[in-house]
Amino acid sequence: MPLLNRVSTCTRAIRSAGSSGVITCSVSPLIIKNDHARPCERVVSASSKSKSQSRAMATSADSLVAFGQQHVTRGLGRLTEAVMAKGEGSYVTFEDGRRMLDFSCGIGVTNLGHCHPKVSKAAADQCVNIVHAQCSISFHGPYLRLIEKLLPIMPDPSLDSFFFWNSGSEAIEASLKMARQITGRQNIITMQGGYHGRTFGAMAVTKSKTVYSEGFFPLMPGVFAIPFPYWHQLGLPINTSEEELVRFSLYQLDLVLKQQTAPRDTAAIIVEPVLGEGGYVPAPASFLKGLRAVCDKHGILLIVDEVQSGFGRTGKYFNVEYSGVRPDILTIAKGLANGFPLSGVVSRKELTDKLVPGSMGGTYAGNAVSCAAAVAVANAFREEEVLDNVSARSSELLTSLESLRDDPEVGSMVVDIRGQGLMIAVEFVSPLYASTDPALVSSAPKNLASRVAKRCMDKGLLILTTSMYEVIRFIPPLNISQGDLQKGCQIFAESVKEVIREG
Repeated sequence: MPLLNRVSTCTRAIRSAGSSGVITCSVSPLIIKNDHARPCERVVSASSKSKSQSRAMATSADSLVAFGQQHVTRGLGRLTEAVMAKGEGSYVTFEDGRRMLDFSCGIGVTNLGHCHPKVSKAAADQCVNIVHAQCSISFHGPYLRLIEKLLPIMPDPSLDSFFFWNSGSEAIEASLKMARQITGRQNIITMQGGYHGRTFGAMAVTKSKTVYSEGFFPLMPGVFAIPFPYWHQLGLPINTSEEELVRFSLYQLDLVLKQQTAPRDTAAIIVEPVLGEGGYVPAPASFLKGLRAVCDKHGILLIVDEVQSGFGRTGKYFNVEYSGVRPDILTIAKGLANGFPLSGVVSRKELTDKLVPGSMGGTYAGNAVSCAAAVAVANAFREEEVLDNVSARSSELLTSLESLRDDPEVGSMVVDIRGQGLMIAVEFVSPLYASTDPALVSSAPKNLASRVAKRCMDKGLLILTTSMYEVIRFIPPLNISQGDLQKGCQIFAESVKEVIREG
């Protein structure tokens, strides 16, 4: 029997297992340990784990990896060639037996940790009521209850009209469609360094790396970019003042509106309040206020993309709250349902009433199970005082990183420590930058960020790089314990020092 069919068939028998931890199956016996089942040649106790059994587990994991490498499209990149088997809280376990502290959260998705019991239960309970209640056929309860939970936490009370979809990219697509139809205009202004997704419209407004669009041109037309107020992108000294960065970026916006896309042709400006794939760079409040003023002056809609920075990630439900700026359209996803596929586009009813019925939709849009999970997420945030934990752990994380930078061995290699809440970045210097780059240090080790991330993984910590620069991002669970945060910080510090010594 093929490998995957064998696994699937055997898995169906798991629920019949008793407390002995041993079951039989029509294919072969199974051994169950820590909720993991594997076929074996004879029935043995789950508590007995011989060397031969360990080798069998490794062989099985290797077979699955080889199968995936053969049959999963090459267009998907992976951090590690392994099979993730289980997630629990701040940890993930792989088929090969490795258990790792997860500071990636599935790229900022599992904000409440993996398999939060309240969220998983809500989804399971919904599965026995209705799974697919198609949004173009009728309302369904979880969809409406989720709106009820979200209304009080919106960053502005004007945001009262909701459309739920599946992914962040789809939310961006919907926001672009809405902006065009509502204004009757076509063009979109986006940010250099911004990331909004890999579907066609989202890809067109993504300017963080060429890998996302290389080979796919021509892209959606009518897209223009301005610099985000980030010293590295602007090629300015590291100590350039926030005021100067904002002045420069807003001046470039003024030029774009005078030279490339007239206000009467411009539907929207789209911005992440914290650049995600662009390097975890918070937008200064004065910049967001400047964008709001320009939009108000010219009747342009302001789309605020909180797909990654939303749902408590930066210490408030939405990062834009720090500036007090009102979005015309807000996009949300990732932490919204803690791993269940769900995104949202939120706007004002006076604007969405201009949409033509049927212009929005999707087969799985606002799935009932995902919405039920998101309702449980909203409840858990309140009941478990998650934002208080973000504040406490953020302070500890920043203190740890600043202490690392104070180390004479490390300090000259660290360009910047930045971010808000538990959306924090460390940027390193590089010998590979252009001669005019302010972070060029010819004596620095090459590829510091990716090498540090790899060393962290070797030590049991999943952590990610981001942007075209040498940046590592910290996105641990928002409810992470003090002990687990300290453990991760220690692994990171050890890894940085080791890589720097290796040169």
